[in-house]
Parts: sequence; C-alpha cells; structure tokens
Amino acid sequence: MTPTSSRRILVIEDDATLNRLLVEQIGRLGHEATGAETRAAALKVLSQQRVDLAILDLRLPDADGLAFLPELREYCPAIVLTAQGSIDRAVQAVRAGAADFLVKPASGQGLELAINRVLGTADLQRDLAFWQGQARLGQRRPLLGTSPEMMEVRRLISLFAGAESPVLILGEDGSGKESCALELHAQSPRANGRFVAVDCAAGPTAEEILGEMRPGPDGRIRQVEGLIGAADTGTVYLGAVDRLPRDLQNRLLRVLESGSFRPVGSNTSLPCAARLILGSALSVEDIAADPDPLSPLLLRMLSFVIRLPALRDRPGDIREMAETLLANRNFQRNTRKTFGPAALRALQGHRWPGNLRELSNAVERAIIMSAGEELILPDHLGLGPAPAAKGVVGKSRSGEVVLRFETPPSLDDLRAAYLRFLLDRTRGNRREMAGILGISERNLYRLLPQVSDGEAEGSPRPEG
Repeated sequence: MTPTSSRRILVIEDDATLNRLLVEQIGRLGHEATGAETRAAALKVLSQQRVDLAILDLRLPDADGLAFLPELREYCPAIVLTAQGSIDRAVQAVRAGAADFLVKPASGQGLELAINRVLGTADLQRDLAFWQGQARLGQRRPLLGTSPEMMEVRRLISLFAGAESPVLILGEDGSGKESCALELHAQSPRANGRFVAVDCAAGPTAEEILGEMRPGPDGRIRQVEGLIGAADTGTVYLGAVDRLPRDLQNRLLRVLESGSFRPVGSNTSLPCAARLILGSALSVEDIAADPDPLSPLLLRMLSFVIRLPALRDRPGDIREMAETLLANRNFQRNTRKTFGPAALRALQGHRWPGNLRELSNAVERAIIMSAGEELILPDHLGLGPAPAAKGVVGKSRSGEVVLRFETPPSLDDLRAAYLRFLLDRTRGNRREMAGILGISERNLYRLLPQVSDGEAEGSPRPEG
C-alpha cells in the first residue's frame, strides 16, 4: 500500500554515512526525512515537530535502542535497524512494539516496502479512530427546512466549505451549530479527515486543546498531543467558544492569525494543519456593540459568519423537522405513528426555547408515551395545552353554518373546528355525527381523538 502524501520520517542512526544515505533514499521516495545520531538529538526533533515514522538503530551511543523503543512509540511507529547476527534483538524489538525491522544494509526496495507497510497500517488505524469518533458523534443530521432563513444557511455553507478560512457559527443553544459545522466539514476538501468537536462550556483546558510538554515515567519531558494536533488535517469545531477563559481565547486568536500553535510549556510553535470552526450563542450585535470587546477572538471572526435561526422564527419548518425526527426515531416497528392535527398545532404553537434539541426530545417522548397507539396527541408531547383553533364555527339564524376565522385557517383547523361544532350540536351522539358527515362510525372514532380538547375552555361554540 503506497501512502498518498509525503510524511515526516526520522532516521535515528549513529553511523553518519549510513544516516545520510537513508535520509537521501527516503527523500527520493517522496518523504521529508531528518537525521539524528543520538537519542538526545532524536528527542529534540520529536519535541519540535510531528513525526509520522521513525527508523531506529538498536545500537546508539547514548542509549540502548531496545530500551528507547517504548518511549519512541509514544510519538510515532518505529522500524528498527539491526545488523546481521542480531536477528534475536530485532524479534525482541517487534515483541516490544516495533512495527517492523530491517537488517543492515537494507536494500532500497526493502526500505520502501517497510515504510509503505507501516505507514499504511498507521493510516488504517487513524481511519478506524476517525470512524469510531464519527459513530460517537452520531449520524450526520441533515439541515432540514425550506424557509428563506435555512436556504441562506445552506448557501453560506456551500460558499465557505471550499475555503480555508475559519468560520463562526452563531445561534441559540440547541439550534444545530455542531450539525452545521459537520456539514461544512463534509462538503469541504477535508471531508476524509477527522472532525473533532469540543464543548467549550465543559471547561476544556489549554493543555487539552493545544497539547503540552509533560514529564514521562522516566522524568524526561515529552510532547502530549492536544485536540488541534489530533485533528491533523481535518476540522476542529469549538462550540460555546465564548465560554473559554479570555487568555485561552487569546491563544486561539494567535492560532488563527499565525497558522501555528504552541503546546503548553513548549518554546516551539507547531504548524496548525486543521481548520477551525467556532460556535457561540451570542449574536453579531452582542459581539460588535460591546464597548469593552467581549471577545477579540469573535470580533476577528465576523467576516465569515453563519447565523442559524431560532426554531420559533421558522414555524413553517417545524412540521417537516418533527416528521423526519419521528421517522428516524420510531422504534415501535410494528406501529406506524403519525402526528394528529392537534399535535401538529401544539408543535407549531410552542415557543421552543431549547430549539432543535427540545424538539428532538419532545418527539422521542411522544414515541414512548403513545405506546402502541398510532396517533400522537398533544399530551404525548408534554408541551402543555394544545393551541385552540383560531376561529369560530357556528350556526346562524337562517340555519347556515358560518365559519369565521381571524386569520386564514388551515384544512386541519377547519376540520377540527367543524367536528367540535357537530359534537356540540348532536350532544355527543356519534351515530348522528357520522350520518351528517356521511362516514362510518368507525372512521368517526379515528377523527375524534384529534379534537379531544374540544371541551376545553376556548373551544368554538355554536352561535345563537
């Protein structure tokens, strides 16, 4: 398996001539190679840059290669070099965690095959970690809705996805900022890379985000990778970034401006290969109007902003979103569930302070509370009383049925209000109601749960 991109390879060999030859040979294979002749020199290189693979001689002037191997493996996989007659040492090294071994002098073909094999295995391991991370994040949720606000969100995602610039996503809590960030990642050239999501409201430390220099078991200082480094060439989403301490926000600002980051405790900056996407519940007005800048980091981001609308500001999207959630979460496989008209009114009349997160929870509750019933009613949602139909249906003195609404009614409003009128006129006689409607009593019973709130205060009453 041939790696698709150039990698950094560290050659740790005390023979200066062989070290130089290996570095040159690896360079001809398309990789970036660095030589080190001692353990100390190797550790210095490892502390200053990311290394994808090390080639280690088991005999070093300042260390036993076999004893150095566990420490080296904390940075990258290793191929060990051994002389003829020391095969037993090479086998011991493989048992201790070496990815492969080569006998000196290694042929060019053997070196290339070993490098490609080890890097290919490392790629597979990274891919496995990536997909496991994606599984933990859950399935990618489509950005639903056909409202003008959501059409604008989709337009901006398509514009920003191909750019390398950082993006700021603004929206109330629960409005889908992480889903928006994941959609940006999925449409970008980085889609095959890692997507790392960080909830800054949970209080991640600078060490967790940027990495740090930390003493190992032997007391020697080594670099521990942070989330930005772990994302590699993928995407890092920092949600609720305004909740971070100001000094950490300033560090992230320097990352955006310089394209590099410095692990805590290190004197050396490393290139930032990942793209940063930030999220906040603040508004543009909050950020720009504060006389004492609330966050220089967010001010820096105002050129590339995606604003997610609150759910209450796009009521026309609620039905589509609720029905999609119902289809995705309906675990009562033997019962096909649907929202009754009264439940749909309850969904569209609710203010949704928790936005999409609250809607998702309400749908999941309705599936559970409706048990074996096919029709979901307002009580199943747990949102409080369903809003009454906005109008009055009554009977005039001439015997005509009069329909009066303050606003244009939906078909569901018309049907529910007329059924309430018939309930009142027939004093609840189902047979008489079915005769007036021209349907069977069985079909009538299917309609009546949709107006189960008909006796509630505010229900339409027949006029004089």
